[in-house]
Amino acid sequence: MFYVIVGLVLILFGVAAMFRRAPAPQGVQSGRAAVIGQILGGSLLGVVLIIAGLATLASTSFVLIAADRVGHLKRVYLADDLPAGRIIALPGQKGPQAEILGPGFHFRPLLNVLYDVEERSVVQIPEGYYGQITTLDGAPMPEGMFIAPVISDDKLATMLDAQSFIEQGGIRGPQETVLKPGSYRLNQYLFDVRIDQDTTATIIPTGQVGVVKSNVQQPGLNCKEEMVRVSQAQHDAEALSVPLVPTGCIGLWKDPLLPGAYYLNRHAYDVTLVDTRVQTWEYKGGYTRRFIDLSLDQQGNLNQVERSVNVPKPESAVDIAVLVKVEGWDIPQELRAVAQVSPENAPIVAGSVGGIDQIEHRILTPLIRSIVRNVAGSNIRIPKKDGDKIISYEVRPTRVLDFIENREAIEDTIEEQIKIEARKAGVEIKEVRLGEPSIPPEILLGRQ
Repeated sequence: MFYVIVGLVLILFGVAAMFRRAPAPQGVQSGRAAVIGQILGGSLLGVVLIIAGLATLASTSFVLIAADRVGHLKRVYLADDLPAGRIIALPGQKGPQAEILGPGFHFRPLLNVLYDVEERSVVQIPEGYYGQITTLDGAPMPEGMFIAPVISDDKLATMLDAQSFIEQGGIRGPQETVLKPGSYRLNQYLFDVRIDQDTTATIIPTGQVGVVKSNVQQPGLNCKEEMVRVSQAQHDAEALSVPLVPTGCIGLWKDPLLPGAYYLNRHAYDVTLVDTRVQTWEYKGGYTRRFIDLSLDQQGNLNQVERSVNVPKPESAVDIAVLVKVEGWDIPQELRAVAQVSPENAPIVAGSVGGIDQIEHRILTPLIRSIVRNVAGSNIRIPKKDGDKIISYEVRPTRVLDFIENREAIEDTIEEQIKIEARKAGVEIKEVRLGEPSIPPEILLGRQ
């Protein structure tokens, strides 16, 4: 306002100077030349003052916005008051304006008088992140809704125009819609954009899938919940089953996300990674191995010296060796299991158990321990072969030395039973291999 007053004053003085009447000459000597000089001098001063006044007024009527900035306007004078409850002003209203100014020169009469002009930085979304949007004005959030529905990409430009957002009923508050990496010229009086460690993209690595639990529903979908069993045991009543929904519905999605990068709003979606690669689980160590060393002295007497070695659990092992009881002896048995979760079973496994760690500890480990102990404490079927052809089976109680002499038969029995039970949990067992058992040395003395 100060510059307006100064400009008007300069213009008035300029006009007055141009039309100021020259004083009458007091003698013949003053002559016509003196009168003309005074008139011209007054006119020149008036022109200078008028130009200075116009320049002063013009300085209140333009703004220059830098290439990486956005001009924000707040109307101060000569406009209607904002309606109650509103924050963003539409044309003709006082307050923070929906209109923004892009880069370059902008001229508008009395721009810097009627408005406060503020420059803010362009919103930059870096690679690997998304922008979490919260709108500070708009229609009230409907009851029962905690986040405004997603806006499709083809309508995003309209949503990000503040005036269109207000006039077309955009909802105030958290938005499911996110800003993908890039630069955005936004009205930051309306759109608050958050970028931090909680707004990173959801990355599904190769060899894994993402199981999605959605808290929001896309309009127009038939979202019927369905109890789904694991694919390998669909007709087994004991198989895992969880309620799943189609993609886009509230609940656990039936179809997992395949490897790639996804810009999912973490307020709306929770993603659990499930490893679908072939996994090797080892059960080793965690016991004391005993030995009896035999030697002959000079008199030919047989001497026995007992010693023991502590076998620790390796860091790569899932758990310690399985302790089985055979013929009254406690035998630590090491083993390796190769297993895999198929992508189609991932939502069921994740929904009922969790991620790969939970599969190890809550499904596979108890299952393996139970079956290995049961097989060790029951009968063994030893095949009788004629060449490569099996002609019959010998069925008898399992003995300690069978873990050395008939290891393959025990492995086959364990693997067959584990496969059946693991399928019910959505895990496909590829193979089971027994390691070296810790046979009590007393049993091996005869061999030595």
